[in-house]
Amino acid sequence: MNANRYSPMSIGLHWLMLLLIAAVYATIELKGNFPKGSEPRELLKHWHFMLGLSVFALVWLRLLARWIKPVANLPGWPERFARVMHLALYALMIGLPVLGWLTLSAAGKPIPFFGLELPALVPVNAERAGQYKELHELLGQAGYWLIGLHAVAALLHHYVLRDDTLRRMLPRT
Repeated sequence: MNANRYSPMSIGLHWLMLLLIAAVYATIELKGNFPKGSEPRELLKHWHFMLGLSVFALVWLRLLARWIKPVANLPGWPERFARVMHLALYALMIGLPVLGWLTLSAAGKPIPFFGLELPALVPVNAERAGQYKELHELLGQAGYWLIGLHAVAALLHHYVLRDDTLRRMLPRT
């Protein structure tokens, strides 16, 4: 195995997280196609919450896998840029679900997680709920940009720099 290759656990979690994050964004975007209070809209919100909390749970496994088997990167500015980008992505994968949880908590709404109801993190406070929601939505929009930059960087490495950065994260074929 290539010493610079990501571990099978890191590779699997990376692509699973991609699918989960795509589903989180899809559920919240599709929600707007249905009238407020309608069953499909409420179901999409419910799935948005649960999938977002799944991202939160799995990000800790990703961090553990990264800590157990660190991977060497390109030297110089590309490595520094990659570290900042990864830090921002991990901050989103932790921060967005926490802000969502805080929003629901402060709004006095249940926090569903696959048949469980998670405890509120803060007391009910409508003003705070609005602030948390606003920040959650702002960071969610930033997430589109960060995810896009991440994908562009992978393609840049593969097609322009012609290094093995992208291939190291692909499942074995």
